[in-house]
Amino acid sequence: QVQLVESGGGLVQAGGSLRLSCAASGRTFSTYKMGWFRQAPGKERECVAAINWSGRYTYYADSVKGRFTISRDNAKNTVYLQMNSLKPEDTAVYSCAAGRQANYNDYTTYDYWGQGTQVTVSS
Repeated sequence: QVQLVESGGGLVQAGGSLRLSCAASGRTFSTYKMGWFRQAPGKERECVAAINWSGRYTYYADSVKGRFTISRDNAKNTVYLQMNSLKPEDTAVYSCAAGRQANYNDYTTYDYWGQGTQVTVSS
């Protein structure tokens, strides 16, 4: 069992930055891939970034490549999402998730989810 708690969301102006954190409970955090998903009202859930257990492999959605960076610290049981050059279209609830199956951008391969944190980017 893994419990996930996100933090770091908020309101920021376009062009600004935010850093999201996701703290995980349990001693098996380092065995899970981790993903950051977002969902805006009326839109489908989207995987924006994911990282494998060691941090050596990362995935990014085309919409965030070059602006977002995912990283993890297994000693702290935490995964991060650094978001730079934010745009109004990045506004959404961001959730982290943990899973062990392949297909990093497929939400059905994730077993545990956090509650989510709101990110709002004003123009």
